[in-house]
Amino acid sequence: MKKSRKVVSSGLVALLTAATLAACGDAPEEETTGSGGSGEAAASDFQPCIVSDAGGFDDKSFNQLGFEGAQQAADELGVELTPVESNSENDYGPNLESLVGEGCDVIVTVGFALAAATKESAAANPDIEYVLIDDSADGGEDGATFDGKADEPNIKPLLYNTAEAAFLAGYAAADYTKTGKVGTYGGMPFPTVTIFMDGFKQGAEYYAKEKGKDVEVVGWDGKNGSFTGGFEANEAATSTAKQILDQDVDVILPVGGPIYQGAITAIEDSGKDIAMVGVDADLFETDPNTQDYVMTSILKGMKVSTYEAVMAAGNDEFDFEPYIGTLENDGVGIAPFHNFEDKVSGSLAGELDEVKAGIIDGSIKVESYLG
Repeated sequence: MKKSRKVVSSGLVALLTAATLAACGDAPEEETTGSGGSGEAAASDFQPCIVSDAGGFDDKSFNQLGFEGAQQAADELGVELTPVESNSENDYGPNLESLVGEGCDVIVTVGFALAAATKESAAANPDIEYVLIDDSADGGEDGATFDGKADEPNIKPLLYNTAEAAFLAGYAAADYTKTGKVGTYGGMPFPTVTIFMDGFKQGAEYYAKEKGKDVEVVGWDGKNGSFTGGFEANEAATSTAKQILDQDVDVILPVGGPIYQGAITAIEDSGKDIAMVGVDADLFETDPNTQDYVMTSILKGMKVSTYEAVMAAGNDEFDFEPYIGTLENDGVGIAPFHNFEDKVSGSLAGELDEVKAGIIDGSIKVESYLG
C-alpha cells in the first residue's frame, strides 16, 4: 500500500496535491502554521521532515506538539515541511526510508516507539540529522539506560524530566482528593510513561507526609501498575480507567496520548465528581471536550524544543547534545487549573510555587531515570 502525504508551504495553511510515498498511513488532515517571522532565512534547498508514531499528528498530545514546533520552524525558515503520519509500528521503518528518499536534511521522529527505527535509519544515513523526541537513543529501545550519549552520533534526543512536573500534579491531586485515593494508569510500561507515574506518586506521598493526610496512590506502586497495552483510545483504555475509579479514586492521571479519552468515558459512566490530570499538552486547550473534567495537565515543552532543533538545523547551528527539559529551564511544568480554579484550595497555588522552588534548588528530591 502506498502512503500519500501533504506538504505545507511557508505561512499558508493549505492542502496540496498528495505525493506518493511507499508506506502505510496518512499525513495530517489539518496543518498548523507557525508564528512566522524572525528566523534567519534558510537555504532554499533545506528540507525538514517529521514522522509521527501510531498516535498521529492530531492526538492532542506529543505528536501534535512536535508537528506544530517543526511547522513553526519551517515557516520561519521559509521552507516546506514534509510530514508523514504512521498508522502502526509497521510503518516506522518504511516511512523513514521514504523520507530519506525525499532528500530530507533533518528528520524529526516523534516518540520513543520510533527509537529502534530511528537508530537504524541514522546508522545507514550518517549525513542526515535526526531529532528523536522522548527517547535517549542509547542502549535499549525504551530510553531506560540514558547516559547522555546517543548510540548514533547524528541523533539529537529531546528528553523531558516530567517526574518534576508530575510531582507538582501529584501534590495538587493529594490536596484535592476527598476520598483520600488518587490513581494513575499508562499505555505501556516504558520509562517515558512511568516517569509521569513516578513523579505523581512521589508528589502525592510528599503531600501526605507534609500535611499528615492519608493519601493512597492506586495503579502504580513504583515498579508495577495498570496499563492498557497500547496507546489507543479503545475499550482497554476505558476498562482500565474504570478499574482504577472503582477503587474510590476521585483524581485520575492517564498517561499515554489518546488513552485519556477512555478515562473521560469512565468518569461519565461513573456519575461521580472525578477530576482528571492530562499529560504532554494542556488538554483544556487542545481538547475542549475535557474542560469539565481536567483539573490541570503535566506539560512537556515539546513544541518549543522541536522548533529550536529544526531552526538550528536550518541555520547550520545544529548540535547533537541531548536536550533535557526541567522545571528550571521551563521544559516541563503544569497547566493552570482553569475550571477547577474555584474548586482547589486557596493556598494550593502558593504551596506549589514553594514546592517547585524546592525541586529546582534540590531541597526536594524527585527520583527519575533522567536523574
